[in-house]
Amino acid sequence: MDLLHRLGRRFGLALCAGLATASFSAMAQDAKAAPVVPFLAHQAAYDLSLLKSRGNGSVDGASGQIIYSFAGNECDGYTTDFRQISQIDTESGGSKRSDMRSTSWEDATGKTYRFKIETRSDNSDPSVVDGYAERTGEGITVKLKQPQAKTFSLGKDTVFPTEQVRRIIEAARAGKSILELAVYDGSDDGQKVFDTLTVIGRPISGDEAPSKPDAGSDNGALKPMIRWPVTVSYYDHAAKANAGEQTPAYAMSFELYENGVSRALKLDYNDFVVAGAMSKFDVKDTKTCR
Repeated sequence: MDLLHRLGRRFGLALCAGLATASFSAMAQDAKAAPVVPFLAHQAAYDLSLLKSRGNGSVDGASGQIIYSFAGNECDGYTTDFRQISQIDTESGGSKRSDMRSTSWEDATGKTYRFKIETRSDNSDPSVVDGYAERTGEGITVKLKQPQAKTFSLGKDTVFPTEQVRRIIEAARAGKSILELAVYDGSDDGQKVFDTLTVIGRPISGDEAPSKPDAGSDNGALKPMIRWPVTVSYYDHAAKANAGEQTPAYAMSFELYENGVSRALKLDYNDFVVAGAMSKFDVKDTKTCR
């Protein structure tokens, strides 16, 4: 899967242990005591651009867009529809265009996860990953239909994408600054698990306007919400286990609202960094939880 797709897919999907630190402020304590805020059903668009190219990297430009749609509730589970079109330009004048579409469903308890991901690069035939994962008493069983039929197991501490976001918010509300999770989202060939290290910054109140306003800045569903600056580093679980690798494969930063919406994306693949600015934001109707 194209590296921008791997990064983009995880931004709002889009993070088992957190290390408690001193309280950030009274606001963190207020957030901890306040009622839990439900995830917001919404659709957002993020425009991609090259933020920086490091060292001898050959990347000269990046552009594209992410369209992210999230819906559901605690009774029916959560559905995510995602599309990313991106283009990478090199200093030599070459370019690579790719298009990734995915849809997934996850129940509210993080027990079951279904996913289908289709990726197309330039004019090549699409590659497809299709399968589902289910948590049992001993761990997680994954059954893939594509790219090839296969059944395998994951560790019981592995979490799925919506559960990942829920745990980040939970840790932030508790005033924690570090969270470690193993995450499975079906990306790449459907068999990869990532160890993640999440760093959570001080809470930002709704009264503190973003330094760079975007399409959601003045939206009534976001403006009063507490948000946190978050950086998630992704490590290849297999490589880390086999060789003790401590360098992240990539990282992503964003501001995470208490209702699960993300803004101000930065997708870092070591040699270059891509920014994702929210260009459109709409709140979707939410079905009442029965």
